[in-house]
Amino acid sequence: MRSNHHVFQHLIARCSGLEPITVAVAFPCDEVSLLGALEAARQRLIVPTLVGPRPQILATAKTLGEDVSIYRIVDAETAEDAAAQAVALCRKAECAALMKGSLHTDVLMHEVLKADTGLHGARRVSHVFVMDVPNYPKLLLITDAAINIYPSLEEKVDIVQNAIDLAHVLGIAQPKVAILSAVETVTPKIASTIEAAALCKMADRGQIQGGIVDGPLAFDNAVSIRAARIKHIVSPVAGQADILVVPDLESGNMLAKQLEYLADAESAGIVLGARVPIVLTSRADSAKARLASCAVMALLAHAGRRSQSAQRIEGSER
Repeated sequence: MRSNHHVFQHLIARCSGLEPITVAVAFPCDEVSLLGALEAARQRLIVPTLVGPRPQILATAKTLGEDVSIYRIVDAETAEDAAAQAVALCRKAECAALMKGSLHTDVLMHEVLKADTGLHGARRVSHVFVMDVPNYPKLLLITDAAINIYPSLEEKVDIVQNAIDLAHVLGIAQPKVAILSAVETVTPKIASTIEAAALCKMADRGQIQGGIVDGPLAFDNAVSIRAARIKHIVSPVAGQADILVVPDLESGNMLAKQLEYLADAESAGIVLGARVPIVLTSRADSAKARLASCAVMALLAHAGRRSQSAQRIEGSER
């Protein structure tokens, strides 16, 4: 039986009173992806711009009994064309965020990561799963389990910083970051323990800011105070992590899916590090998870606007 959790409801509720953000929805040509965008619009989280083949979008809307005439439709014949046009809308600031429809993730991210016409930001692009785990007392972030396959130490710095910045936007003032490995001791035989130790020292020296970073920590030590005590681990992070940083995509993806399918967790997701927040929806996502992803996207977009406004004010005062 699922515990009575309200993590996602709280995320959605935090958006009440905020203006809906304009979102380019790339290729919403099946019922799941189109309905997800329309439901987010009904919740006043987004104002969707539907990018894809107009006849197919209209036919899908008719099947659903939905009226999409009030929304802008940008005609694009193929999934590749829809991805390119959706990215262009964000690049030109006509849309404040990007949302995946029924096209493959690789097709969309190929356009996002293009050097000349994509949405590259100052940091490495990375993905964060925002997890509602019934047996865990708070929000849990897992990164990166969807974009970076075998990230280098340098890339992990950006992955960690992206997740910390997201945690701030979600209301976690000083997130506890656990750098995961198979063991909690540094050993040359396991490269991820060496990188974990390096990341911790980089955080000590201010190269990673805004969170409390510790590792290597095994998964049990990161999320269970009891397990940490049994192993005599003294750490401000052990047993109470807000962010789990995995060694690579394989381990992270398996961890997130295991929590979802064996621990009754729900997961939203967001891509960070680009010029705009990006939601990569999945056909397997629940309606609540899709709305939570849109809520996270909206909170990030509004935080970005406030940051830009503050920078303009600071610049004018100099």
